[in-house]
Amino acid sequence: MHRRNSRRTALVLSAAVAAVPFLTACGDDAHPGAAAVVGSDRITVSQLENRVNEVRDAQQTATKDDQQYEQAIAKSGSLTRNTLHSMVFDRVLHRAAADAGVRVSRRQIQERQAAMAQQAGGVRQMQLALLEQYNIAPERIADSARTDLEVMGLAQKVGANMQSQSESDQAPFWKALDQASKELNVDLNPRYGTWDIAKSHGRADAKTPWVREVTSPKTGDEQTA
Repeated sequence: MHRRNSRRTALVLSAAVAAVPFLTACGDDAHPGAAAVVGSDRITVSQLENRVNEVRDAQQTATKDDQQYEQAIAKSGSLTRNTLHSMVFDRVLHRAAADAGVRVSRRQIQERQAAMAQQAGGVRQMQLALLEQYNIAPERIADSARTDLEVMGLAQKVGANMQSQSESDQAPFWKALDQASKELNVDLNPRYGTWDIAKSHGRADAKTPWVREVTSPKTGDEQTA
């Protein structure tokens, strides 16, 4: 067992050298140690590393052997950049949703998680699917559910159709996020790309897996902070 764990550690280190930017100090002298600054919120390199490690640990637990784990790492080679994008996007979305009067309750989040688990065939199946498809660690599923609900709520408020392939149908949603990005003065460490929500819907080289089909949010009583 010790030998297997040592081999897995070696795989993580080799993958980090090959695919992950050097994680030390921020290249922006104005924000040393920050991967990004969103309003008054600094996302530190350490916080980013911790989020990446959550996914890697979950992948290690979910895979049966070293070969499967190595394949999982290879499939998520842009994990660090995409994770930072998600962390920034969640903050921008939360601001845009708040500006539009959208609030999500704990009850709604719990109901959304339950619906996701039912659709997937169980909690474990849901965890594995979100990990494999979207690199979402089990401890972040509640955050993912909240993001889904805020996307739906904001889209409804501004009259956008996020299931449409038409850019004009989605435009009001991205306009709201562009405004929130400007209010928060999003500043990414150049090492992790650039942020331009209006032109590329976020960081220039990032995917947007959170825009997926979700159920309409229900009304809840207890509000999150």
